[in-house]
Amino acid sequence: MKKSHWIGISILIIAIIIVFGIYYWIQPNNTAIDEELDDYQKPEALKEFNEQYDVIVIGGEPEGVAAAVSAARNGAKTLLVEHREELGGLFTYGMLNFLDIPQGEDGNSVSEGVFEEWHQMVGGGNVFGIQEAKVAFKKLVDEEENLRLSAETDVIESVVDQNKATAVSLQNKHGEFTVNGKRFIDATQDADFAVMSGAPYFVGGEDIGLADKKMAVTLMIHLNDVNWEKVRETAASEKFGYAEVTDQAAWGFSDLHYDYEPVEENTRLRGLNLAKINNDYYINALQIFGIDGLDEESKKEAIEKGKRETEHILDFLQAEFPGFEEAKIASFPSELYVRETRHIEAEYQLPMSDVWTNKDHWDGIGFGAYPVDVQAQTPNDYGYVVSDPKQYAIPFRSLIPKSVDGLLVTGRSTGYSSLAAGSARVVPTGMVTGEAAGAAAAIGIEEDISFRDMSADESLIDQLRERLAEQGAFVEPLETDYPYQGEWYDVSIQTLIDYGLVVGGYTNDLRVDEEATTHSFINMIKGAILRSNPDLYNQIGDRLNRIHADIYNQEDELLNREQAADILVNVLFEESKSNSWQALLDEGIMENEIADKIPEEETLTQKEIYAISASLIENQ
Repeated sequence: MKKSHWIGISILIIAIIIVFGIYYWIQPNNTAIDEELDDYQKPEALKEFNEQYDVIVIGGEPEGVAAAVSAARNGAKTLLVEHREELGGLFTYGMLNFLDIPQGEDGNSVSEGVFEEWHQMVGGGNVFGIQEAKVAFKKLVDEEENLRLSAETDVIESVVDQNKATAVSLQNKHGEFTVNGKRFIDATQDADFAVMSGAPYFVGGEDIGLADKKMAVTLMIHLNDVNWEKVRETAASEKFGYAEVTDQAAWGFSDLHYDYEPVEENTRLRGLNLAKINNDYYINALQIFGIDGLDEESKKEAIEKGKRETEHILDFLQAEFPGFEEAKIASFPSELYVRETRHIEAEYQLPMSDVWTNKDHWDGIGFGAYPVDVQAQTPNDYGYVVSDPKQYAIPFRSLIPKSVDGLLVTGRSTGYSSLAAGSARVVPTGMVTGEAAGAAAAIGIEEDISFRDMSADESLIDQLRERLAEQGAFVEPLETDYPYQGEWYDVSIQTLIDYGLVVGGYTNDLRVDEEATTHSFINMIKGAILRSNPDLYNQIGDRLNRIHADIYNQEDELLNREQAADILVNVLFEESKSNSWQALLDEGIMENEIADKIPEEETLTQKEIYAISASLIENQ
């Protein structure tokens, strides 16, 4: 054979090897867990407990597994308590298996450490199998010699001595037990143990004057026998709007918002997030409104309503959505996907402005980067994205609840503002905080120091960050900028975004140069007072609402400085002022440095009304 032929064959062989290598590289790699599936045994309730553990973790959610594994790896004798039969919580009982992985500015995940270990066990992709997830969580736990797990074990009481959590009363089929702990970590979805221990908290949007804020809950839909190639063709046709389909996931189809008519009251189908695992298909799309995530009866009713609506959704998909003709319901989740309930009041309540400005913190123990997703609250709205951050630090102080010592809180109920939680609530970020909590608990015991004192000790925080880095968990800080940085209205935007009064969406565009109108201004003023000062709203609410209605009954006009001042003075004061603008200055409502930036004759733009509204919030 000629030399040129050998060269050609060699090149072909190398090309084949490269192609197959790339194929297997991009495929989910769950070989680490495959061999465990057949031998998997459910965890059991412990018959006996030690009199005392170094660290007791309450809750077998993913965040709890990360916390317990991290504490054990740092030498702490650790107990993990879970009331369900198996681990994984929201991922396994709620069937939420489409991962929201926060990515930094470079496109890489900022959720490392234990989360990434687990992630690789279940394939390393955006979706995962439910059984594989359970096995992977248990594998992580079983491999730690310092860690014991008691499943099907309920927490009856927190024992608190002089504002410090010291023990927990447990109950399972073997009896009742009181177990002492040197440190505790609450990894329940709703911070149940922290509240039981006396930690202060608020619910929903109470921190921004929206006490009734209840984001939609979701009952995941689990189907078999979907024709994936037809789904791909439907996406390409854009029958239900833009969509993307990979080998294991699909998302988009947002026209389903409008094309599907719900049958059950207070339900809605949104665009599909669809995960494919062999012949199992999981859809995150069914929204159920008005549910109290802290009320068991309310959640049970939602599940039953969701089951009924799922039947109707399947009928619709079979008739209208090519690819679902032969689909059938495989099972129903036993739990809802609840996005928000309590927010623990912490030593540092991470504000939305930190997320917006991609802020680093000296005591940062991990990073978030997911878009700030505020889900719809009624069938009449579609939710919104406040902003899309590059990467922001989560301070250790945000894990420390006020009023209770010996306890850290991790997961979606950690010490975030209700808006910041729209980003930080995702499970990968929660596992990052869980891992940090476990390491911090071990250090606190070694150094015989409280979490609160530890949070003020730079050397100990440095030690914590070093340990996390050694565990592969800590991501180096990113020096970056943020929208409108350094502009004269920069701080005003930060004030407003803390209350959700400006929304940048995925592009972080606040349309600062758009012309302002009377309608947009009165809306901003009403929102600013309602959200930042409920007491003032109670005093002047009738007048404010009347002025709001009067302005809305008139044609929307471009806004100048004098009109803005007149509106604001009429809202704030019972008596009119001869010079409204000067009155705002005299009363200290308008700061001079802001006033100097507001043009006297020209039409105002959004940045000017942002500045005026922020000044009102700061000085009312």
